[in-house]
Amino acid sequence: MASPALNEKVWNRITDVTTTDTMTIEGTINKSGILILLTIFGAYFGWNAQSTIVLIGSLIVSFILSLVIIFSPSKAAFLSQPYAIIEGILLGSISSMYAMKYPGIVSNTLFATVGCFVLMLVLYRTKIIRVTEQFRTVIVVATGAIALTYIVNMVMGFFGSGMPMIHEASPVGIAFSVIVTGVAAFNLMLDFDMIEQAHARQAPKYMEWYCGFALLVTLVWLYMEMLRLMSKLSKK
Repeated sequence: MASPALNEKVWNRITDVTTTDTMTIEGTINKSGILILLTIFGAYFGWNAQSTIVLIGSLIVSFILSLVIIFSPSKAAFLSQPYAIIEGILLGSISSMYAMKYPGIVSNTLFATVGCFVLMLVLYRTKIIRVTEQFRTVIVVATGAIALTYIVNMVMGFFGSGMPMIHEASPVGIAFSVIVTGVAAFNLMLDFDMIEQAHARQAPKYMEWYCGFALLVTLVWLYMEMLRLMSKLSKK
């Protein structure tokens, strides 16, 4: 598992693997760049909308689109673009809420996210950190544990409770956010590795869009965890 969208099981969902029109690394980079630009465009709209209805609506629609793409990778060729725009609207809406409470937090989070992305890419390309089976297993288990923690917290929320470490700016809460942010960052390295694997396996052309979508999913997760961490540090 790389991100929630890019894992080993995706190979079972790939069709047309014998096509002569296969994905390339350059094509994936281009598609990823397009999706990021669309996300920024959507974020601008969400930032200025400042509407609870827009926030909830974009959350629901982006979740549905992500599930459709994950379970049918070929649809990424025409659904990853609207997903990026709607996900951007969601991020813009959430970011504007944080910005009103913590001035300057969004710009700091953006710089930190970009810096983290570049660092992970350098570490991967220079092979300072190698994506071995053991490394992949550790990140997969950690990602699963985090997902389970958030699910339990969501269920507890229905009963008026929750896990303090997720929301509070206590030493334990900050440590939790640092760990989660680190796991999200290392998921980027798994994404890079899976993109290279897809290229090596001569995956069909639409996988350029799917890989770009998967990378965007991880970047969004990293940004959100960075934002949560920054907000906790701002409370100290």
